[in-house]
Amino acid sequence: MARRELPEINAGSMADIAFLLLIFFLVTTTMNVDSGISRKLPEPQAADYVPPVIKQKNVFDIVVNRNNQLLIEGTDFIKVRELKELVIAFIDNGGGTGNPMDGQPAAECDWCNGAKDEASSDHPNKAIIQLQSDRGTSYGMYISVQNEIEAAYVALRNTYCLKKYRTSYTQLQKDMKDAQGKAAKAAIKVKIDNAKKHYPQIIAEPEPIK
Repeated sequence: MARRELPEINAGSMADIAFLLLIFFLVTTTMNVDSGISRKLPEPQAADYVPPVIKQKNVFDIVVNRNNQLLIEGTDFIKVRELKELVIAFIDNGGGTGNPMDGQPAAECDWCNGAKDEASSDHPNKAIIQLQSDRGTSYGMYISVQNEIEAAYVALRNTYCLKKYRTSYTQLQKDMKDAQGKAAKAAIKVKIDNAKKHYPQIIAEPEPIK
């Protein structure tokens, strides 16, 4: 009796199918991307650096406890959505003189629109936002608070740029991305840096409470 030969498997087709399945899983599989906060860290200080004396009125205390409750200035519990306007009012108060700018002597904030309350911050370049969290604070709550603080600074810079340049700080950032050529980018950068200088982001974050 003649011996029957077994049919050969088409290995080429199997390789094609495997490749297509790989592409399918790569396209359809979702990947978790960690969210974070972009923040420029301060430059290291010299060994002989002497920190300046900071008045308590120039520090806006924010505490987020382990129950995700938001405490302001050690006395008032508020909702996250209320934080932005309180931060704006504190930074923009303009109740005294600031640190020297551009080689000029210390002066009052003539661009501030705040209440000029002597019991609140002297100047935007002295106004410190201090955020104290707890190890039990949820990450979502922490990010929400950070977003409100960031939104306050953006709002202040928007107001400043609209008055000085007739365009918002947010728009300048978009224009910077779309600008063509070094000269155009440099001109926009000057405006952005000027807004940051007049409303510098000064945030202090002590170690979380254990």
